[in-house]
Amino acid sequence: MTPMHLGQTSTLPASPEEAVLDYVPNPRPAQTYLVRFTQPEFTSLCPVTGQPDFAHLVIDYAPAETIVESKSLKLFLGSFRNHAAFHEDCTVGIGERLFREMQPQWLRIGGYWYPRGGMPIDVFWQSGAAPAGLWLPDQGVAPYRGRG
Repeated sequence: MTPMHLGQTSTLPASPEEAVLDYVPNPRPAQTYLVRFTQPEFTSLCPVTGQPDFAHLVIDYAPAETIVESKSLKLFLGSFRNHAAFHEDCTVGIGERLFREMQPQWLRIGGYWYPRGGMPIDVFWQSGAAPAGLWLPDQGVAPYRGRG
């Protein structure tokens, strides 16, 4: 389980399918705790117009045996920059891939998309019920009012 990206020069993958996510052993496997990644400047492309779409992503998970290495996650999320997909597909697809590969106890993702055509779209996905006793802070993204 040697990370491919950590400590190495890495280039942005051309697509999410080409991106390799690295996982390392959980340093506290006996503990139930929450890890949060926030990506406030996520971008993808509209599959109809080709115009850029922007979102604030919040990924929360309770690790099991592994944790995702943050540099590989940044490269994976950056690979969506030239990826054409609807908001729902991007948000749910990211959550499903992380859950499938990392196999955490639990995972949720909130995709807070900036307006296109005057309407923001927020997309939420989770793997199931959160583990008992897990502290679940609010994702901290206010309802749309300029998304600041």
